[in-house]
Amino acid sequence: MSLSIIDWLIMLVYFVFVLGIGFALKRYMRTSNDFFLAGRSIPAWVCGLAFISANLGAQEVIGMGASGAKYGIITSQFYWIGAIPAMVFVGVFMMPFYYGSKARSVPEYLRMRFDEKTRAVNAFSFAVMTIFSSGISMYAMALLIQTLGLFHGIIPDQYVFHVSIILSAIIVLGYIFLGGLTSAIYNEVLQFFLIVAGFAPLVWIGLRNVGGWEGIKRTLPANMTHSWQGMAHASTNTLGVEWVGLAMGLGFVLSFGYWCTDFLVIQRAMAADSEVSARRVPLIAAIPKMFFPFLVILPGLIAITVTSHMATPHSAVFATTAPNGHALPLDEQHPHGIIPEKMNAITGQPVLDTNGNPVYNYDLAIPVMLLHFFPTGILGLGLTALLASFMSGMAGNVTAFNTVWTYDIYQAYINKKGTDAHYLWMGRMATIGGVVLSIGAAYAVTNFNNIMDALQLVFSIVNAPLFATFLLGMFWKRTTGHGAFTGLLAGTGAALLHHGLTIPTDALPGMHGGWIAIVHHYPSDMAQNFWTAIFAFSVNLIVTIAVSLATQPREESELVGLVYSLTPKPEEGHLSWYQKPATLAIAVLAILVVLNLVFA
Repeated sequence: MSLSIIDWLIMLVYFVFVLGIGFALKRYMRTSNDFFLAGRSIPAWVCGLAFISANLGAQEVIGMGASGAKYGIITSQFYWIGAIPAMVFVGVFMMPFYYGSKARSVPEYLRMRFDEKTRAVNAFSFAVMTIFSSGISMYAMALLIQTLGLFHGIIPDQYVFHVSIILSAIIVLGYIFLGGLTSAIYNEVLQFFLIVAGFAPLVWIGLRNVGGWEGIKRTLPANMTHSWQGMAHASTNTLGVEWVGLAMGLGFVLSFGYWCTDFLVIQRAMAADSEVSARRVPLIAAIPKMFFPFLVILPGLIAITVTSHMATPHSAVFATTAPNGHALPLDEQHPHGIIPEKMNAITGQPVLDTNGNPVYNYDLAIPVMLLHFFPTGILGLGLTALLASFMSGMAGNVTAFNTVWTYDIYQAYINKKGTDAHYLWMGRMATIGGVVLSIGAAYAVTNFNNIMDALQLVFSIVNAPLFATFLLGMFWKRTTGHGAFTGLLAGTGAALLHHGLTIPTDALPGMHGGWIAIVHHYPSDMAQNFWTAIFAFSVNLIVTIAVSLATQPREESELVGLVYSLTPKPEEGHLSWYQKPATLAIAVLAILVVLNLVFA
């Protein structure tokens, strides 16, 4: 691949611009509140776009494209039941707690609702999660640069992956170190529009080349082009999970666990200029979020449609059985199209499964689509959109990490009496530390051929049990700090135990599970993740209730503003009917139902 001067110029202008935003905002970073929470002065629409863009990193663009190629249109459920209902719930019910309590972070809210030890568990687990999430974006960016050969002839090939990781780390470190959360938010808005501008033409050109949606349906198996077909049993759909696992694991536990408790996205809403604006932020974000499957999942489906054999209409995805008794995908019925085989990023050797068959690198679905369809010039815009998504994901996690580290770990347990200037300095040092740790995480995720599988594993261990704690804490005033703490530990332990005892078919013990013993095989990594989340949530719920009933609750007067039944409802009398969050929420859910019916 050769890039023209125009391609390089587009990418260069983007990098100069993002660093320029950091330099321009540096003079406004006078206090820790400015650096960590943007002074709570950002308009709702800006926060709304940042809310969605912070979640629009490599795991969204590369991961969803990969999942679209690997699993089909059923991947859209990560949006339609795996995001939108939870985003509506956050806007209508949870933002009044977060914004009204004046908590500076999600762990700090847990301290106010429960106690210090519950906050500590969440702060440390969340810090680890953000490091892994940032590392996933960093890995994806380095993989892209290596695969496209952007530095070929400039840097020896064996060093391209490593140099790319360092380069991406330096750029993100630069603008977060200078401008804090405000810099991240305004860059995320820029990145949102870049991603739309880069991927809309890709989808349009790709659909024209494969005969549109009808052409995809004629080429691929039926249950790769329907979002609900085959969900009665795990063996009749590409995700390898039945509707109970999908609805409970993804639609409830993972979805609500992420959108309701993950400080990465909540931080964007907390930067809004009023409580009403903060409630609108996730609802505004939900509107474009619903349509993002057409930008990031469709390219994956197109990638496996191009040059693939025509599948028998309405054929099953799995047509035969491997020697180990598990379903075996065939090229004709689970096409790979232009998806390349996976190569080890460090050794350069092909990656094989337990049966010696090649593993396909679905993470490259969108990059190979760009190379296949985009001419010189437009290719630069598409590559810049990809790079923007990686920067967005990395920056979002780093800003969340430096806030939680400074407020909920350093100030809480190491230096409680520092000045505001000292905490601002510590926030910048935490930014450096977070980026360095993310580099280590980037190497750890090289074992996955779909980074969305890796990310959902992290969420199932961290967010899933935490959601049970929040659900009980906000809606059951009898929940105690001892119950929340014990439940969190038990739920996280249950997730780790389940992962250690189960493994996806054809995976090797280790990062994919089975590191204790193998007592059960799942059809896919994603099915394992969904059930890991269900076990974590259920154990936490049961243990928290049991311990809370056996321990002394706090006085109701101490829970005002922290528990739903004891909190004054938001004042909306001055708002017109169309300005009320509830009206926007109903409209969002109505559109969601229509989309599910169309692609069922």
